[in-house]
Amino acid sequence: MRKTIILFALFFTALCAHAANVDATATYIYSSRHNQASIGAVMPLGINTLIGLEGKYVEDRKDDGFEDPVYSVYLPMQFDLDLVKLNLTPFYYFKNDIGSATYDDPYAYGIATQLVMNLQQDEVAELYTRAYVGVSYARQNGILTEKGNTDSTNFTQMAYTLGLQQNFYSAFTFHVAGTAYQYPDGISDVTAFRGIMDQNDLAFVQSYDVNRELGKYTLSARITRIWTEKASTLYLGYHFAEFHTADKAQHSFLVGNSFPVGRQAKVDAAYNHLQNTDGKNKRDIFFINVNISF
Repeated sequence: MRKTIILFALFFTALCAHAANVDATATYIYSSRHNQASIGAVMPLGINTLIGLEGKYVEDRKDDGFEDPVYSVYLPMQFDLDLVKLNLTPFYYFKNDIGSATYDDPYAYGIATQLVMNLQQDEVAELYTRAYVGVSYARQNGILTEKGNTDSTNFTQMAYTLGLQQNFYSAFTFHVAGTAYQYPDGISDVTAFRGIMDQNDLAFVQSYDVNRELGKYTLSARITRIWTEKASTLYLGYHFAEFHTADKAQHSFLVGNSFPVGRQAKVDAAYNHLQNTDGKNKRDIFFINVNISF
């Protein structure tokens, strides 16, 4: 693991050194169950292409979590094709040593894709409507409980997202989305799955919590108030989600604020509250992200 971290740091340094313009970002997320930290950078690669590199660290604080930290790496790419934008993010979760002679060490890999299309754009009236379609794939090696039997297995899943974003006069943005999850290996007899992948890597659903449950679907919405002259925003987000491996559905409530700090830095801070529909299993998550342009 140490060699992997060193190689990642060297690659990250080389990426920044050869770029004319680099957006570097660092994120920390705290909750009663997890500590999360990530660092990354994005740079232009030609006129219509962006490429980046991000590393993430998750430490479980709950008793039934992973004893060792979970490490993952991402390679985000964006292609501007005039009429549409294509976002691709391959990712990989390194093996996590669970110290078991019975079960394999879990790992995961996959790719998240998103195609963004302009349905309406009126620059004079400052109105635009965008739709996006997301298709994501992941394969995990984890501990699966199926038909009463528990064993290590490779498990495949897909996520399909459809979203719509409407902007009014560069002052308000409304965003709604729905995500459905598919399991080609079958899900009807699965009662539990212990994997290391955060399901938010397949589709962002207005929550900063680490989610390892196997989902059925998620419905999400977000409203953002924009102050263009101050380069700041205030936003409210919500989602409703149901899972195959959890008894109760879930609510997520999100409030956040982004604002500039100097000419080249920007901060995004948010509070996220989650709870089951029966009012139990409450969690509070605190999120902060710093973005610096060089």
